This record gives sequence, structure tokens and C-alpha cells, in this order.
Amino acid sequence: MATVVLLGTLDTKGAEYAFLRDRVRAAGCDVILVDAGVMSASPLADVSADAVAAAAGADRAGLAIAGDRGPAVAAMTRGATEIVRRLHAQGRLDGILGLGGSGGSSLVSAAMQALPVGVPKLLVSTMASGDTRPYVGTTDIAMLYSVVDIAGINGISERILSNAAAAIAGMASASASFASGIAAKPLIGATMFGVTTPCVSAARELLEARGYEVLVFHATGAGGRAMEALMQAGFITGALDVTTTELADELVGGVLSAGPDRLEAAGALGLPQVVSLGALDMVNFGPLDTVPAAFRDRNLYQHNATVTLMRTTEAECAELGRILARKLNAATGPLAVFVPTGGVSMIDAPGMPFHDPAADAALVRELKTGLRSGVEVVEMTTHINDPAFARAMAERLDELYRSWAAMPEAVGAGGGR
Repeated sequence: MATVVLLGTLDTKGAEYAFLRDRVRAAGCDVILVDAGVMSASPLADVSADAVAAAAGADRAGLAIAGDRGPAVAAMTRGATEIVRRLHAQGRLDGILGLGGSGGSSLVSAAMQALPVGVPKLLVSTMASGDTRPYVGTTDIAMLYSVVDIAGINGISERILSNAAAAIAGMASASASFASGIAAKPLIGATMFGVTTPCVSAARELLEARGYEVLVFHATGAGGRAMEALMQAGFITGALDVTTTELADELVGGVLSAGPDRLEAAGALGLPQVVSLGALDMVNFGPLDTVPAAFRDRNLYQHNATVTLMRTTEAECAELGRILARKLNAATGPLAVFVPTGGVSMIDAPGMPFHDPAADAALVRELKTGLRSGVEVVEMTTHINDPAFARAMAERLDELYRSWAAMPEAVGAGGGR
């Protein structure tokens, strides 16, 4: 029988969690109810609020007396995360369900994010109809909008919570029957945009034919962060980083930045990587009327009704070359940089709206000038979507990966599987 962990603040949501517990049990799962409330300890809990606080090195009663909500919630979040990790390590967590408003959702989602990808995670939240990035992060958390506030059992909340209980029970039961581990094949992370799809698709097919499993990430900010989080978690052990466009959004102020640390994880971990310049000709914004006024006179291209692209300038491309060089110079593992001088995206080619040879040349010039001696640079006169370019990148990554995987230090990083 699968076990579902229910995590929440029972000092304010006791009735709702009692309802959830009964519904999950009725759906055929065991339940472990973990109380992360501060103000009082609930007799309903299987893991008490005192135990959760203790897992963070704190005293719940002392936190309650102090009356400072911020530090109290932070301590209970740390404790809940530790308890959830322990339950999973003990084989007592096949799925996790929580509910809350902004505060409860923050606490529950932090604990969920500490669990491996693939473990079922469901959060019923009043915040699920807005910006969910703070709660989901780079993990596979499913969020269900509560519609009404989570304040008692009524005609609406009863239906919503019953659906949530049935969903987590079904996911947990299915998860419990799966074999452990995500894949027996080496996992490669690849980055792709619509404008680099032909390249990545061709490279992926070649790598899969040679025994790899390729996980493709849409380079939308969240995609780059998710790929690098899976590297840090030990799942992905090689990178085909074709589409480094998120760096352009970070530099210029687009909406798809992956943050200042993008393109650093593989290098810091010593993983083999092949990197290219995909879609560095563009910065992303939403609908045309959302483009900042300062950019209205720039070379804009309406990709679709919800996405507007802006061509990077020669100066911006030069700076992007320097940023790439600085990040790649810090790499501690096998690395090859592939440069397509015929264009870096589908719309960066002769006759296309972002064709700008001077900007592309500045990007390549500053990249090559800034790279330290010893970094392998493969410059090809093809477009990035040319099958020959894709094939060359995939073949070189295969060579780098096989050499790396044969080294003793690669086994601990997943290369020996």
C-alpha cells in the first residue's frame, strides 16, 4: 500500500487536513500527517509540530511565545523539509499533498522541492491562479487552484479537496510500483528554442542512437534552471547546451532570463559539455504592447501573439561573447564550444529579419578572444540548424562523454551508470 504524506499547518487548517486524511485513506493509501503549525500542537498529527521544530534545531513553544511570525515560519519550513527528506529516505513517502494560502504554500512547496523529481507532489493553493514560480521552482510540483479560500469544508472546498485526495492517491499508488531510478542510460540535457529545433532534434536523434537519453529543455528561463538543477541533483551528467539565449535576456532585461548563474553548473560539476550560441540574436518579451518603451524603436519581430523578439545589437552581442567566455573559462570538465558563422537562429540567416553579420561577428570575436588557452573551439561556416553542425556537436559530445565516463572520478557523478 502506498503512503501519502500530508504536510501542513494544523493549528489553522486542522479540519481541512482531517478531511484530506480520511479521503486519502478511503482511496486506498496509508497517511502520515505532518504538522508544521507554530501556535499549537495538534493531536491529529503523526509527526508533531514539536518534532518538526526540533528537526530544525528549534523549540516550537518558544517560537510561539516569541510571536515573530517570520523566523517561526522559517524554522518550521526547515524542519518540515528535513522531516520530508527523512520519510522519503526511509521509504515511507510515495507522494505528498499539502494546502495553504501564500504562507502555507511557501512552507509546503519548500519541502516538496527537496524531494527528487518523479515523486508525486500536489499543492492545493489559493495562489495557483497567479505567478506560481516561487512555489514550483524547477521541480515537478502540481498545483491545484482552491477556487475558494481554504477556510473550512463547504460545498466547493469539499469537491476540490476530494479531487486532490483522489489525485495524490492515484499518483502515489502508481509511483510505488515504479522501479527506482529515472533511467539506466546516461542522461544528457539539451537546450532548445523553436528557432533551434532542427539542430537539437537532429543531434538528439544521433545521441539516442548511441545509447543516451536526451532530456530537452525549452530555454525559457525555467528550462535552463531546471536542467541545471537536475545536473546538481546528479541526474543529468552531460550537456548539449545548444541554445544559450537565456543569457541575452539576463543581460538586456528580457522576460526569459534563467538568472545570473546560468551556464555554470556543468562546468562547476566537471561534467562534459558541448556549448553553442543558439538564439543569442534575440531577447524575449511578451505581446508587442508589453515591450518596454526604451526598446520600441529596435528591430522587433512578432513571433506569435504572446511573444515578441528583439534583435540583440552589436554591442550586446560583444558583451554576450565576453560573458560566455568568462563562464566557460571556469569549467572544470571536458568542454567544446561550437560556433556557427552562418547564423545562430532560424531568423538569423540571409533574407531573414534578424540577419546581422556585424552583430554575429562581434559575438564570435569576443568569445574567441576571451576564452582561455586550451578551450576547444570548433568554428563551422554553416548555419546552426544545418544537419552537419548538429551532427558534429553530437559526435563530439559522445567522444567527450565516453572519455569522461571512463575516468574514476566520473562514477560518483553518475558517469559510471
